[in-house]
Amino acid sequence: MKALIQRVTHSAVDIEGKTAGETGNGLLIFLGVMKGDTEKDLAYLLKKIPQLRIFEDERNKLNLSVTDISGEILVISQFTLSADCRKGNRPSFESAEEPGKAQEMYLRFIDGLQATGLRISSGKFGAHMRVHLTNDGPVTIMLDSKA
Repeated sequence: MKALIQRVTHSAVDIEGKTAGETGNGLLIFLGVMKGDTEKDLAYLLKKIPQLRIFEDERNKLNLSVTDISGEILVISQFTLSADCRKGNRPSFESAEEPGKAQEMYLRFIDGLQATGLRISSGKFGAHMRVHLTNDGPVTIMLDSKA
């Protein structure tokens, strides 16, 4: 399971011209579910992300988590995180999980984040979305549950 995490001051997702989710200060997470991902992968990200210290404290050190600042999180499904570009110029997405299983893991990820008590919003699995963000820093972190 892969998560591309961006620290944001604002993020939003539009689906068919309507805002489906929006945040203020917090995280925008693009989540990719890979073939073979298990409960262990899900648990790893659900434990790691809310405690990831990528927000500045009063000394401008990255010592605070999204939980510490009572931030908000927007989650977007992103199968293209599975892209393999080693051969040719067209990415291969063979390592992406089958849509039914991927959607189940995506929804369980959102449910797990909601258990933190933070404000969580999301896009729609499989939809064409327009994602807007103001990256803060910029700070962008890639987590791979297999790495």
